[in-house]
Amino acid sequence: MTEHPFDPATLDLATPEHYEQHGYPHAEWTWVRNHDPVFWYERPNVDPFWAITKHADIIRIGKQPELFLNEPRMAVFTKDLPPPDEGTSRHLLNMDPPDHGRYRKVTSHWFTPRAIRAMDDKVARVTREVLDEAAGITDGDFVRDVSAKITIAVIAEMLGVPRPDWDKLFRWTNEIIAPQDPDFQHAATPKETIDQARIDLFMYFDDLVRQRRAAPNEDIVSVVGNGQVNGEPLPPVELLSYFMLLVVAGNETTRNAMTGGLLALLEHPAEWDKLRRDPELVDPAVEEIVRWTNPVIQFARTATQDFELRGKTIRTGESVCLFYASGNRDEEIFHDPFAFRVDRDPNPHIGFGMGEHVCLGAHLARLELRHAFAQLRERLVRCELSGPVERVRSSFVGGIKRAPMRWQILA
Repeated sequence: MTEHPFDPATLDLATPEHYEQHGYPHAEWTWVRNHDPVFWYERPNVDPFWAITKHADIIRIGKQPELFLNEPRMAVFTKDLPPPDEGTSRHLLNMDPPDHGRYRKVTSHWFTPRAIRAMDDKVARVTREVLDEAAGITDGDFVRDVSAKITIAVIAEMLGVPRPDWDKLFRWTNEIIAPQDPDFQHAATPKETIDQARIDLFMYFDDLVRQRRAAPNEDIVSVVGNGQVNGEPLPPVELLSYFMLLVVAGNETTRNAMTGGLLALLEHPAEWDKLRRDPELVDPAVEEIVRWTNPVIQFARTATQDFELRGKTIRTGESVCLFYASGNRDEEIFHDPFAFRVDRDPNPHIGFGMGEHVCLGAHLARLELRHAFAQLRERLVRCELSGPVERVRSSFVGGIKRAPMRWQILA
């Protein structure tokens, strides 16, 4: 990528509209990595923070959960979307040790490599059924007709949510993850939108937990609803927040990686041809898709003591923002980082995070992506964009709302 000159006083790393209109600010991140990789970012529309843009620094901070806390600032948001009120939600993403480990343990056995391998046939079936339906149309939207259907079906079946309610999960995740987006903001303000979506989701799962406590099933709602932390049932806020996290994380990120992955293959036809010729490239292609798309853009941490990093002093109480998508283009780590290569090796990407907070569902995401692209390489005869790709208005998750395409999928 050709480096652009930027004025450090005005470059934009945090405005959701910037991400919506221009995609990820890779040019800006590249400038920061090369000129001021621990960059003090202070703008009127956001509380100040240190922008951490280098791969090694993101790993270093991510592996020190005692020195850099998730609370009270889980991620960087602009001031029109203030952080949720204290007590509104409490889940793995805003917990610190020792609670984080205790709550993660409630469901961790569902997401081990062994447990995910046992889901192989189920995910293959879901993917096949969705592509069977998509084969019946030639002009569609890959988000609506393929990626959203696969990811919602997988997480909904794991949770035990009845099929008629799957559309509700899709709507709530959009409103929670991107309440500033005009397509998803259904209340007067972004905050009212996210609050209402959270309430609706909480009420839904509160009712489902009551059912599973009376008659447990082989699903995650039964596991969490009947689970314990410190010998006690999960408190109401933590209980319902658990489901909010699983629904959002289990759908939103993988859906966007799947959509972004196909877009990358369409933009790099030589790589698509390479993948179609060699099924052994599916696994490395999945890793490259995660590196390339990096659906979770950033998380924040708060320093518990003064910390020196590249000649800068991060003071106690100051925020750092870990820009994972920037780390995954770090020229010191990745050869030719702005090239999309399905056979990239090595590929030490940090698309699933790093340290104690590494993504709980990373193995599940890989399984879904693996089946999607394994089946697409066999069944997708042709595919091209038929309209503009529309991104979500968010600087937290790199969402794709619409990806209109014309395709031919073998029945």
